[in-house]
Amino acid sequence: MTEFPFIHVSFAAADEATRLGWDGFVRDVFAPITMYEVLTTPTSERLKLDRHQTLLAIGNTVVYAAAPAGGGLLPGSAVGTMLRSLAEQNAWIGIAIGVADLEAARAWVRARGWEPRSYPLLEDRYFLLDRAETLGMRLEFLCGALDNDPRLKPDWDPAWWRDEHPLGLEGLQSIGVSTKSLDQAREIFGQKLGWREIASRVTDEANCVSFLIGDAVVEAMEPRDPHSALGDHARHVRGIWSLTFQVRSAAAAAEYLRSKGLRLKGAPAGRFAIDPADAFGRLLWFTDMKVEGYPEIPIPHQVARYSTLD
Repeated sequence: MTEFPFIHVSFAAADEATRLGWDGFVRDVFAPITMYEVLTTPTSERLKLDRHQTLLAIGNTVVYAAAPAGGGLLPGSAVGTMLRSLAEQNAWIGIAIGVADLEAARAWVRARGWEPRSYPLLEDRYFLLDRAETLGMRLEFLCGALDNDPRLKPDWDPAWWRDEHPLGLEGLQSIGVSTKSLDQAREIFGQKLGWREIASRVTDEANCVSFLIGDAVVEAMEPRDPHSALGDHARHVRGIWSLTFQVRSAAAAAEYLRSKGLRLKGAPAGRFAIDPADAFGRLLWFTDMKVEGYPEIPIPHQVARYSTLD
């Protein structure tokens, strides 16, 4: 099995106002730890980061929204163009996974028929795989720890969100990825990336196969109804469809979220989501039901180990 520690998940915001709105939403609902911000500075301009983003830690999960900024506001910016395109689709960008040796990782992905891409001046920090090659979920191979990552601190305990916060959050249960074909998901995630298949199931909306990437689960979702919202996503957007968080009590979590004025969809007694219209177009599920074959939540964070390349 090839294992990678899960570093973060990200999506594109159309503009700075939307990004700040998302950050405010996450702070209000989840009470995250703010790790660090990427803002327009002489250093970020020199590195052509072309974006603003704030990394927010919710238990063992780090999320952020990125908005074009600085040079990213210009038509010719690669980063700005990518962010604007994905923001229009309400699509997540993808996930970052950790590696100990970027050159070894580059050779590893090339051996699987992929060509790693890097932004100038950042070649020693990370590289990317094109979304089109990985079911629409961009993979960022990142070397080195994030700044101010609380998960690396010796006294880190994500149980605060479960025991002290009213949401009762145990951790990220899965990252849902839409696909037109589970065979293709098995080929890319299972065979080429070497992620271990740990579960399969049928839900009301999809036939699903799940893979363990190290300390997170990716669930490939093949829509049962091609004309459903998930079916449209699998055809036209692709990539990450939803995040599912496991909570101690779905009913208590639903009551808390309603107290925030958020509308819900689904079954508050078991599995429900915040209405995407109230969550900046993101589909965030919450459940107290476990999935057979999944590891216990939260999965201990493994950043210190980095990766095992088979």
